[in-house]
Amino acid sequence: MLVTLLGTGDTTGTPTVGCDCNTCEHARQRGIERTRFSVHIENPRRNESILIDFSPDFRQQFLQRNVSFPDAGIITHIHFDHLDGLGNAYRLCDDLPIHAANETDPQTTETVAETVARKYSYLDQVTVNPHSPFEVFEICGLEIQLVPVDHPPLYCYGVVIEDPVTDTKLSLSGDTSYGVPSESQDALSNPDLFLADAIVPASMCEHHPLGGKHHNKDGVPRTFGTKHMTREGACDLAEALDADKTRFVHTGHYYPADEAFEDPLAIDGEEYRL
Repeated sequence: MLVTLLGTGDTTGTPTVGCDCNTCEHARQRGIERTRFSVHIENPRRNESILIDFSPDFRQQFLQRNVSFPDAGIITHIHFDHLDGLGNAYRLCDDLPIHAANETDPQTTETVAETVARKYSYLDQVTVNPHSPFEVFEICGLEIQLVPVDHPPLYCYGVVIEDPVTDTKLSLSGDTSYGVPSESQDALSNPDLFLADAIVPASMCEHHPLGGKHHNKDGVPRTFGTKHMTREGACDLAEALDADKTRFVHTGHYYPADEAFEDPLAIDGEEYRL
């Protein structure tokens, strides 16, 4: 499978609108962008592709990258930076199957699949397919699982994508704290490529109203506030999952400029052939 990172930024992206911090200025000077999160996965054997999350930057991403309009989509959760680009399906396709989880979220009293179907009921092109967590289903010749992660207050899901022909595996943490359930870690484990939420370095937790949690043995927080992993948390999770290669995504502009574009922090447009 061919994996293209269309969007590797958090909810504001980098550069952030109206921000003159050193990191945003450095990004502008180098012509680097981290638009809102989205990943394109192509199965070359079938000339078909999947889009994981529909960024509000959908149009920009697809104009800039040499990728095909997806044959199907997956929505990990209902935050706007992962969902609201779905409206771009209007007039761009005749049929777009969307796959999402079927667990009822106490916060919304709907499943992710139901929220997507309700919010985009005006799009005749979109059909929503609900799936149970850990259920294995096929899209474009690839085997998919949605696995629960920890992104309070809303339900959110990581994604496992395996190619049964090449025996390769892509795992995405989804938006999550370090508190990924053990069953989900088992499903995500041993990937050829791991895309991990790593919104900020752990040092930024001192600026969060809730600080950090999931501290390691040295007292370093692996969760920023309650919703996202720190860089250190993402490193530890990647090690626990025994990932062959890891790229950090959903990163914010709060990384210091001299660290913000260093490995393993991803930028838009990276491609990986698994």
